[in-house]
Amino acid sequence: MSLIQPRTLKGFRDYLPEAMMPREWIIDTARRVYRSYGFKPIDTPALEYLEILTGKGSDETDKQLYRFEDHGGRMVGMRFDLTVPLARFVAQHQQELGLPFKRYHVATVWRGENTQAGRYREFMQCDFDTIGVTELTADIEMVLVLSDLFTQLGIDKLTIRVNHRAVLNGMLEKLGLADRSAAVLRALDKFSKIKEQGVVEELQRTAQATASQSEQLLALAILEGTNDQILSKLGELVRGNATGECGVAELSDLNQAALAAGVPASRLKLDPSIARGLDYYTGIVVETQLEELPDFGSVASGGRYDNLASLYTNQMLPGVGAALGLDRLLGALEKLGRLPNVQSPAPVFLCMFDPKHRNDYLKLAAQLRAVGLGVEVYPEPKKLGKQLQYADKQGFRAALIIGDAEFTAGQCQVKDLQTANSTNVPYDGADAAAIAAELRRLLAE
Repeated sequence: MSLIQPRTLKGFRDYLPEAMMPREWIIDTARRVYRSYGFKPIDTPALEYLEILTGKGSDETDKQLYRFEDHGGRMVGMRFDLTVPLARFVAQHQQELGLPFKRYHVATVWRGENTQAGRYREFMQCDFDTIGVTELTADIEMVLVLSDLFTQLGIDKLTIRVNHRAVLNGMLEKLGLADRSAAVLRALDKFSKIKEQGVVEELQRTAQATASQSEQLLALAILEGTNDQILSKLGELVRGNATGECGVAELSDLNQAALAAGVPASRLKLDPSIARGLDYYTGIVVETQLEELPDFGSVASGGRYDNLASLYTNQMLPGVGAALGLDRLLGALEKLGRLPNVQSPAPVFLCMFDPKHRNDYLKLAAQLRAVGLGVEVYPEPKKLGKQLQYADKQGFRAALIIGDAEFTAGQCQVKDLQTANSTNVPYDGADAAAIAAELRRLLAE
């Protein structure tokens, strides 16, 4: 029998430990930040009835859906994001959940799209959303969570770009293009990729916009200046349109509130070119940009969606939230050479010298784990140099060296693997408190 070639599908990838450890660190950080704001975890199935998913994102996401007929003859699809399943989830369980409902969801999604740097067909999102609140406070909190999340991830050179769908809708109403809003929004959403002339051509081709209409929409998208200057210019462009004026007022309110809550002024940028191509957004929309990789695309995005659940329930269930594109961020950090050095899940390495002491080593490791220290025991006796070579490669912080002589003397050698310095610590087999104290001191450094 011929061997099967080991390989992965295009757009899918394996994660080796050196990539998976930072990935889990990012997930743990996101969970910690989300929980600090009161968001609770949920999960939903990877497969949904096809009717749940289609027509909720955009024509593009419908094309990208992985869909098939299951064994029961039902048409099903694999979720392309975590927001549409959330709308179904809340509509189905609203009586049990109560409102407002704040949730986070860390899970895999699938899109059959063209692959490129940082973009895969299977990827993980870290979402957080508030359901049942129409007040702008929830939108402001979305920006605060994103800012705190990237601060905790150690990413300072970041721009949170914010816009409001009402500003765009107001312009469309003034220009008589409200009935072609989906095509216009998708054209504007490509601004960062196809630039000014490309957007004009796209508007004229897909939205049948005139040259004058295209120029005015482009004038909106290319506004630059400070946030106050942009607000002033936006006010002039939508003056006389109630929808647009409301959007500008909310942008101004959000800007002031975010600054008051401690978001750095340099981090928050009002950007009228942000449209977010998904059809379900109705209010504030956000995208994030790593300043060191301006062409990489957004690593976290979201916004307000007031009508998404209306297809599943007659009750009004407005929502607002955002998603961290975990694998996209991981790809960006890899590109920058800035993956955190998170290598060994257990920081302490326990060498094994003699198999007759195997149970003693296992006992010592258990004593240290019982007080909260992660310990890996080397599984077989080998020369000390070989074991320490392994420990260094795996990124352990400290090694415990205890052979016959140390057992007889009632001591254990604690070795700092960064400096190569060693300290002898008392150990009689009954109590590992002294070893634990020395390890905590060393790990704290």
